[in-house]
Amino acid sequence: MDEISFDDFLKVDIRVGRVTRAEPYPEARKPAIKLWVDFGPEIGEKKSSAQLTAHYAPEDLVGRQVMAVVNFPPRQIGKFMSEVLVLGVPDAAGEVVLIAPDKDVPSGGRLF
Repeated sequence: MDEISFDDFLKVDIRVGRVTRAEPYPEARKPAIKLWVDFGPEIGEKKSSAQLTAHYAPEDLVGRQVMAVVNFPPRQIGKFMSEVLVLGVPDAAGEVVLIAPDKDVPSGGRLF
């Protein structure tokens, strides 16, 4: 494993946001869901495409808090522009399970 400095870690801006809208994304190469996530007044609402269909339906994601990297450049995913990277970890089958705070916290809070 490569070590990084604490300053390197601080360059990655990971924030908590709340999913305001979620839609299926059948046009994606791998099954995915389009997300709109509100990161509070400082950052606002950002879009993401995430391969979450094994464990989540779009309607179950609205209102959920998620963690995301907010300072990557936008990335074109098919016809959809993904502006943040929503974070998750693989389950035993390699499917994504979302990372979120275990208590409700204000949107926009930065991971430290």
